[in-house]
Amino acid sequence: MINYSKTKLKSTILSVFTLVLLFSCTDLEIEETDSLLAANFEGVPTAEEAASQVTSMYNNINGYIGDQANLYALSEVTTDEMLVPTRGSDWGDNGIWRQLHQHTWTPDHQYITNVWNQWNELQLTASEILDPRSVASAESIAAAHFFRGLAVYVILDNFGQVPYRNTEASPVEDPVVLTGDEAVLFIVADLEAAISGLPATGPSGAANVNASKAAARYLLAKTHLNRHIFNGSGSPDGADMARVIALVDEIAADGYALQEGYFDIFRDTADDETIWWIKTGVGNRIWNGLHYSLTTPQQAGGWNGFATLSEFYDLFEGPESNEVGLGQEERRGGVPLQGLPAGTEGNVDDDGDGIADGSNIGFGFLKGQQYGPTGTPLEDRGTNPLDFTREYTSSVTGAPDLLDNNEVTGIRVLKYGPRYGAFTEHEVFFRYSDAHLMKAEALLRSSGDATSLVNELRVLRGATPLGTVSEQDLLDERGRELYIEFWRRNDMIRFGQYTRDWEFKDPAAVGNTDKNLFPIPATQIILNPNLVQNPGY
Repeated sequence: MINYSKTKLKSTILSVFTLVLLFSCTDLEIEETDSLLAANFEGVPTAEEAASQVTSMYNNINGYIGDQANLYALSEVTTDEMLVPTRGSDWGDNGIWRQLHQHTWTPDHQYITNVWNQWNELQLTASEILDPRSVASAESIAAAHFFRGLAVYVILDNFGQVPYRNTEASPVEDPVVLTGDEAVLFIVADLEAAISGLPATGPSGAANVNASKAAARYLLAKTHLNRHIFNGSGSPDGADMARVIALVDEIAADGYALQEGYFDIFRDTADDETIWWIKTGVGNRIWNGLHYSLTTPQQAGGWNGFATLSEFYDLFEGPESNEVGLGQEERRGGVPLQGLPAGTEGNVDDDGDGIADGSNIGFGFLKGQQYGPTGTPLEDRGTNPLDFTREYTSSVTGAPDLLDNNEVTGIRVLKYGPRYGAFTEHEVFFRYSDAHLMKAEALLRSSGDATSLVNELRVLRGATPLGTVSEQDLLDERGRELYIEFWRRNDMIRFGQYTRDWEFKDPAAVGNTDKNLFPIPATQIILNPNLVQNPGY
């Protein structure tokens, strides 16, 4: 039995002894990761150095969350919510994007390896601060508990097993591996410690770039909500669901609440919803799906990659067309017919043309004809109408395919408006609507009625209230509210839908529950004998 109050994680994937042995006995090239503990480590020597490592963890998170690959790709592109077709020679990348959507990835997939290395490195940095020999302020210790809880959560969620070592142990020892409830209890212990030491902040805007009690409670609620998935029991425990409800109520007591004006939540201004935002440019969330012809004075056009499936678009209320003002629910957004006058609140006019920069580019789901600032219909690079379609069709065979698409296939998706800055450093990571829906789900999974909570949100978003709420309704509502916010894969697994069929998924992957976890990178299996490759790989 592990003593969770004293055991300190070591997120290294390999031991010094194993590394030396491999290099001396084989020609196999093994790339050393950043998560190797120094052989002479005796704790962080000063409070200043510990504070510097906390700053380093925040900086690392900026990259981990702001990236369009790695964790974002694993969380979104592997679902029914996002895909990246090949358009001519663009976005081919040796199939790395298609493999994710089709569930044909292998243990050497670069983004899977990156996620493993990045979040284990974060775990290590936090563990060094938490070593009992380290000198650190109470503030640094609380932040380290939060970051380690987050890192272990991400690793457990994606890989099902977490390698760690006590930072006081000999470096020749192989890291131990946590799975199931052992890992859950470790996360819980870290987050409870974080709640005790982090500051209490309400929805104040700037302060929420740092971890707070509310952020730790949010992640702790997420842990309890997923516990029956992580431990393999398959059935949520009533005590876990009660804890979710209590934690969400505590977050609300700090002043967080649902807020109207859906797309205003994703601006770099204070709102009642944002629990934790990341100081990272939102350009990847804006430009990775927009066409080259959709420009602002600050950005010469999009990258024309990411798009969504028509079946996901169909989860929203509204007519087939998605021009602004046709009666669609607010979260589906819409396509403006032209830009807004300069001086419109929150917008800029850097080129002085009298039109707010980027205000001709819509929010939400961009489908159909797109328009320039003065209302001129835009064209693709072949002078065809820039008219985003539901279908993905090969220009070679004429059949549905992720290969050889033209420039306009696929409905595009964005929540962050280029009108508010092409690369504004403000990405929302934890927000209250998610917590609100976690509470609704916890009620539903403990034989309660989630209808009033779900309808409270739906009415605020301009959607028709539901008569009753089923599990399917709740999954759909989470999709509508939280699209492209890192949670679709996690949600689909919890609701038993990640292995169902969707357009372009490999038929061999349909119903294959092995795909609920990603493979452990092959080199790490070699280097740490305590790791066991996940089934199916």
